[in-house]
Amino acid sequence: MAEAEPAPTPAPEPGSGSTPEPRPRRLSPGRTDWSTWPVYERAALGLRNFWYPVAWSEDLREAKPIPVTLLGERVALVRDAGKAYALHDRCPHRGVPLSLGSQQFPGTISCPYHGWTYRLPDGVMCAAITDGPESPITGKVRVRTYPVEERLGLVWVFAGDLDAKPPPVEEDIPEELLGRPLSIGGRIQPGRAGNWRYAAENGFDEGHAKYLHRDSLWAMFRQLPVWNDTKVTRSPDNRWVIRKQQSVHWEDTFPGLGPWSQARWWKVVRTAPTPRAARSVDPVIASLDLPAKASVRLPYILRIAYPRFIHYEWAVPEDADHHRYVQVLVSFTEGLSAQLFRMAYLGYIRWAFHGQFTGQDAWMVDVMNIPPERLYRPDASVIEWRKLVEEQHRETGPAPPRRRARATGGPASPAG
Repeated sequence: MAEAEPAPTPAPEPGSGSTPEPRPRRLSPGRTDWSTWPVYERAALGLRNFWYPVAWSEDLREAKPIPVTLLGERVALVRDAGKAYALHDRCPHRGVPLSLGSQQFPGTISCPYHGWTYRLPDGVMCAAITDGPESPITGKVRVRTYPVEERLGLVWVFAGDLDAKPPPVEEDIPEELLGRPLSIGGRIQPGRAGNWRYAAENGFDEGHAKYLHRDSLWAMFRQLPVWNDTKVTRSPDNRWVIRKQQSVHWEDTFPGLGPWSQARWWKVVRTAPTPRAARSVDPVIASLDLPAKASVRLPYILRIAYPRFIHYEWAVPEDADHHRYVQVLVSFTEGLSAQLFRMAYLGYIRWAFHGQFTGQDAWMVDVMNIPPERLYRPDASVIEWRKLVEEQHRETGPAPPRRRARATGGPASPAG
């Protein structure tokens, strides 16, 4: 854990007649703003040059575009001949969203206003229907396109700089999800209130789960600790920040207040600190190098490993005040076991865990307002996450100016 350092005690106000209480202790580096983490501070609209999951593949149907917002940019997802495409969701003519358009010719999408038609692979305007086949503007306008891939039943979009070459999408997917039989359940919630960084820090936050969620349906029969002694470390490949529980305190006494615990007669199970500590563990999960229950990596992928399945989540930035919340629960099973897992997910887990439980998180992310902030010992996990962003971001070129105003749309469409 990071060591706390004392803050100076302010002088009493003239005429107050009393000595002020000491200011709260705070973690090194002792700031209440985010200037210690400049990349993180200016990333209100997200981290560029990463792949993000934005939609379920089954929801992207032929000739029915889907609008999404990604890192402050409006994007139209389109499926044509089985392949997914993504274009900037704005016709350069009068600014109408292309996601409201339709497909008049194979391999294209046409704006609903005047029939300006764009090729899906490269975004070049190949026809202006209302100006005839010989329209002189044909071929002189284009909209931006985005790399798209489909994996795990999800549509992934690379939100990169214009000249950025995307890595393989597998680079931004946890490796244990590749090349294995999987059964997947999940939810995608667009327009969830709160900046993506608030959601990311909530997800990997050490202290809140055992208090905020103590009366949730998901923890109904499980006793949560009062507090943990936790060590924050990195995975061998340095890609994951890991939260290891060194000791668990199921009850304790607070000076001047008395004892406190979450023990109840109906809580018959204590939360295991690692998946392997449980009595029954899925063989695949037992074989994975998961030294702790909670870990996180860029661009924000949270992994919570349970004995029988693993929860993953992404807070995909939309604008400075909203994110797309993607939750995926994975069971490494197939056949009848996979069907039973799907039934359990749809019958209980979806609404108890991916509903009410993470709904409590949504409540906090919505009302959170930082910086300024004051940190305490369990926030060592948040600090290490911010350090990871500083070290492993993929910014190219000079840093963009800091943005303080709310983002309202995507970039201007490039013209050819």
